[in-house]
Amino acid sequence: MASSISTSNPSLLSHQLRLTQPQQCPFGQLRVTQKKVSSSRQSVLTASVVAPVVETKTRNKARSCLARVWREIQGSDNWEDLVQPLNPLLRDEIIRYGEFVTACYKAFDLEPSSKRYLNCKYGKKNMLREVGMDGCGYEVTKYIYATPDISIPTQSGTCCSRWIGYVAVSSDEEVKRLGRRDIVVTFRGTVTNPEWIANLMSSLTPARLDPHNPRPDVKVESGFLNLYTSDDSTCKFNHGSCREQLLSELSRIINEYKDEELSITVAGHSMGSSLALLLAYDIAELGLNRNGSNHEIPITVYSFGGPRVGNSSFKERCEELGVKVLRIVNVNDPITKLPGVFLNENFRNLGGRFELPWSCSCYAHVGVELALDFFKMRDPSCVHDLETYISLLRCPKRVQVQKDGPDFLSMAREFLSAQKIDTWPWHNAAKNVGDLVESLRT
Repeated sequence: MASSISTSNPSLLSHQLRLTQPQQCPFGQLRVTQKKVSSSRQSVLTASVVAPVVETKTRNKARSCLARVWREIQGSDNWEDLVQPLNPLLRDEIIRYGEFVTACYKAFDLEPSSKRYLNCKYGKKNMLREVGMDGCGYEVTKYIYATPDISIPTQSGTCCSRWIGYVAVSSDEEVKRLGRRDIVVTFRGTVTNPEWIANLMSSLTPARLDPHNPRPDVKVESGFLNLYTSDDSTCKFNHGSCREQLLSELSRIINEYKDEELSITVAGHSMGSSLALLLAYDIAELGLNRNGSNHEIPITVYSFGGPRVGNSSFKERCEELGVKVLRIVNVNDPITKLPGVFLNENFRNLGGRFELPWSCSCYAHVGVELALDFFKMRDPSCVHDLETYISLLRCPKRVQVQKDGPDFLSMAREFLSAQKIDTWPWHNAAKNVGDLVESLRT
């Protein structure tokens, strides 16, 4: 079956890919339904758990097709007809890129007494091996550091910059499997308190990343933009802002492999998904992916539990530039509803055919949404946990799906009330925030 797949006809491709899908897998599979949202071009895919099944050789055959159909898997057709049911090639790629992001968390040093506090625990050559990804087929080429507005005092003074992610390039052997040379940029999510504060400013500001065409109508969340563009000259690990580090390294890699088929894949979780989308937009807006020719290097963003990043003009510009975004979200995850709990893409369209005067101030999600549905009463924090996201996609076992039951915020409040922890200083604050978000959400 793998040798007969053709990419010339999208519908035929979809049909052939479905024929290669496994009928069984160890713990189960996701049933994904797709519906079009009338207020935008965004698609919403809802995953639920079906009966346990067993993996077959057909799955391995499907994997071997990746080199032939990688453009479709990377979203060249906005994942049309590859999500109902969820194609195994796409699911495997989502999991694979999610593991690259997980590596950021595993390698991040949060021990205050460590010399590498707020940096990576390992050197570039060993990092992937140290986090259990030896043999993944990629080589780390650069570590990336970012600077929020708020600094953190450490034993050695005040540390402002911290390790946020890395750039990696696929090996020659991996190129054969992937069908192209893949450049991966991954970002971890928010970990420290100052990062939470700096990245929840919830105010829109013009991105102005292209000096030749600032596009003042294209606005993004100020905290995310600040983290992406701020520079800390005192940091001994990096030179320049997060943006400058990334654009420099990507330009170098693209030039090194300019004669090869390339792809740029950006993946992140939570705050990291916001940086991923900003970088993807920046690359496309500057034309870095065109490399002086008419041939464009495809840019794909895999966003895990990501918040909104910009306004509707930002969303529309990303679509114009061909930036492909697949948002993997848990419907019970409140972070995916922020910022813009009230002023968002749904509110913007209340005016029907008429543009509301404040519509430019409305936040909007970008891309196609793959919506999972899971919650654990004993562990409410799992709703935003990246490893839980990946586990559901890999082995959807014992995941409770409550389509018509109480939502996350209601369950979280009920959980807190039952714990007899009224003396905890954060207890009332957490309940109040939950009440506020619930009263404003759409």
